[in-house]
Amino acid sequence: MKPMGRDPRILSLAAEVAISPEQNVPVILLKLKEIINNTPFGSSELKKVKQDIYCYDLIQYCLLVLSQDCSRIQGGWTTISQLTQILSHCCVGLEPGEDAEEFYNELLPSAVENFLVLGRQLQTCFINASKGEEKDALLHFFEIVTDSLFWLLGGHVQLIQNVLRSDHFLHLLQTDNVQVGSTVMTMLQNILQINRSKRTKMLLKLSRQKEEEDCRLQLQLQRQRAMRLSRELRLSMLEIVHPGQVEKHNREIEEKSALIIQKHWRGYRERKNFRQQRPSLVEYKAAVTLQRATLKFLAKCRKKKKLFAPWQGLRELTDARRVELKQQVDDYIRRHPGSEVSDVISRELHSQAQERLQHYFMGRALEERAQQHREALMARINTNIEQLMKAPSLKEAEGKEPELFLSRSRPVAAKAKQAHLTTLKHIQAPWWKKLGEEARDEIDVPKDELSIELGTLFIGGTKPP
Repeated sequence: MKPMGRDPRILSLAAEVAISPEQNVPVILLKLKEIINNTPFGSSELKKVKQDIYCYDLIQYCLLVLSQDCSRIQGGWTTISQLTQILSHCCVGLEPGEDAEEFYNELLPSAVENFLVLGRQLQTCFINASKGEEKDALLHFFEIVTDSLFWLLGGHVQLIQNVLRSDHFLHLLQTDNVQVGSTVMTMLQNILQINRSKRTKMLLKLSRQKEEEDCRLQLQLQRQRAMRLSRELRLSMLEIVHPGQVEKHNREIEEKSALIIQKHWRGYRERKNFRQQRPSLVEYKAAVTLQRATLKFLAKCRKKKKLFAPWQGLRELTDARRVELKQQVDDYIRRHPGSEVSDVISRELHSQAQERLQHYFMGRALEERAQQHREALMARINTNIEQLMKAPSLKEAEGKEPELFLSRSRPVAAKAKQAHLTTLKHIQAPWWKKLGEEARDEIDVPKDELSIELGTLFIGGTKPP
């Protein structure tokens, strides 16, 4: 198995292991712990790092070091315990690729066996140790080895049977020391919990498969039963139909079947298209709403800017330009002489101009208020449309969600109430009163009854008067 993208750290570490003497290899392999710890847990980068470690046979080197005598390894049990942690972390979550058979059938069982042998050696050393500090250190190393073994079993549950069948694990259970025995029993309890959870998952998977198989068989039986009933019905119809009408009868059945299939298919297609177009429609309406709000804001800003803009004054005119403008004015007055108007007529014209200006400004204010009212109504209509589109169906509505379907307009509510009362009176009327009436004829409802009903009507967020 050749690595595709090589990690330079692992490449340099593998080269260093290859050229270093045998006694320095364990210490060099400890650098893998720093590389693994500096990589984010659960990321794709960590998987790539583990694949590179496996591709450069660094995991095999760790196994060879753990199979050696402890007294010959530099750093002793400290180095060995750290190597067990590195080995367990590298094996969990590793995707061996082409070498999967060798990894699962040879490498992992040998790693479990080495962990158990190391645990047995630590147990013997702990029992033979006399000093308290030495016992504490050996117990700490023993716990690290058992934790590494448990981590490896958690990632590869199929190795539990190798542990339970091992003679070394049986020897670990037969210890007389309380501290070592409690550690081993804790590990055994955790292993049994993992095994139990595995069996539970397998049982759930089997039960789910059985349910799916039962459902499939039931559907198959229902289809077969429906086909049999359809054929029996068809045969009974053929017995009733005249022999000369059989072909026509079959053609009509085929046409009806085709229409039913087309109807269901078109309905399914339109529902699917609507579900696909609904997000884009919502996005379009959101964009329109944002554009409308933005344009209103910019228009208000421009209006304020014009109102509060300082007076710039007129551009200064040169003497030549003044003479030219004066000559143009004199020529215009000469060509269009004005008639003389008395003071009374001037005042009357002035008053008429003032009245027209006042009428214009009043109409302009009314027009602006009407425009604001129209904009508010359009905004309310758009809001109601958006709420109705986002609202769930009446079957799925819960709590206060049906209030989204209420109208905030009193005329609309009054019209709806009137239509409802009209329909009720038409339904409750005797049959002889309905003779000669059309299906959609309106029945007059007294205004008193309508106003009494509306007095207690709750209209979309407003209080009754």
